[in-house]
Amino acid sequence: MNKETEQSLKAAFAGESQAHIKYLSFAARAESEGKGNVARLFRAVSFAEQMHAGGHLRVLGGVGGTADNLAAAIGGETFEVNEMYPAYIAQAVEQGEKSAQRSMTWALEAEKVHAQFYQRAEGAADSGTDVQMGPVHVCGVCGWTGEGEAPDKCPLCGAAKEKFVIF
Repeated sequence: MNKETEQSLKAAFAGESQAHIKYLSFAARAESEGKGNVARLFRAVSFAEQMHAGGHLRVLGGVGGTADNLAAAIGGETFEVNEMYPAYIAQAVEQGEKSAQRSMTWALEAEKVHAQFYQRAEGAADSGTDVQMGPVHVCGVCGWTGEGEAPDKCPLCGAAKEKFVIF
């Protein structure tokens, strides 16, 4: 692929991915303000942006077999845990940005669990089987992730059990 086209696709992938998440956040706000149709519109366009991003990623060759995808996921999570978030948190602490520090610390703690889950899945995939997992629950406030039954309170942010989303 031509390098300029590749760079354009990478930029488009990043932009579409960000729009997808941004619009989901906008939908949640609109819903909380009683504007259900605006929320529905944001969710619909968010889904379209997700489709665009996925298409760009596939054209870039960024979606492989499960083993390759797990290796990529482990690499990404490990980078976030070992390098990215520690550096970003240190900067936020140095600059007195408490909200940024909290947000990134919550993400860091969740990323640690994600890496462990992916490593477990990789071991199963390497042996030719699917990973054995109970229900996965994610705190809808901070993103803390666990397996099995959701705790009564999030161990990271203290959110009530009702805030968890079960997968």
